[in-house]
Amino acid sequence: MQHISRFILIVAGAGLVLLIAGCGTVTHAPVGGPYHVTAYHPNDPSAVRVKVSLSKQNVYVMEGERCLMAAAISVGLPNKPTPRGGFTIYAKQEHKRSGEYGFSVQGGSVVATTAGHAGGRYVGYPMGYWCEFSPGYGFHQGFVHPFPRTHGCIRLHGEAAPKFFALVRIGTPVNIATSQPEDATIGPNVQRVDDSRTPDPDPHLMVTDAAFQEPSGPLLQ
Repeated sequence: MQHISRFILIVAGAGLVLLIAGCGTVTHAPVGGPYHVTAYHPNDPSAVRVKVSLSKQNVYVMEGERCLMAAAISVGLPNKPTPRGGFTIYAKQEHKRSGEYGFSVQGGSVVATTAGHAGGRYVGYPMGYWCEFSPGYGFHQGFVHPFPRTHGCIRLHGEAAPKFFALVRIGTPVNIATSQPEDATIGPNVQRVDDSRTPDPDPHLMVTDAAFQEPSGPLLQ
């Protein structure tokens, strides 16, 4: 059960040593402290572009040369890669749950399972702030590791996910490539996140709305 839940989702309150900063300022926080990422209002929402660097595991939300948000991400495993190429965001859902991985709920018992093997009521893993760019592939809230870890989706930690959700809209272009020009300029200021040792969240929490971590302050500055 541990490797499945660790593979998929995040829970509020996960402890971190480092925070993802905004596009220019590196921020630090104490262990167990809140996680913050800075995101800025676009002047022209139609000009927002998303760039994903698979090699750096970074996402850059840009408005021309202006960085609106930069964050560390988790991307697909070699055998389940994140798609490369040009896409657009075409579906958004704040409180989405997986249709493949989740929990079987029977009375007071909550057990990790897959959708086809749920013995009781099936509740999918939270995939909060879902932004779909290709069928079955999207950006969503979840654990972020320092190495490829997902089934091809792109996971953003904690507050990065709702802020990304606020920045993009249906039709926002997404470019996913091995590297991006911003790797050399913005990339060095993006702090890393390592949830590889984060304990599995309580399954009883994961089947409730509390599994979707909300931002602690304003979404955009």
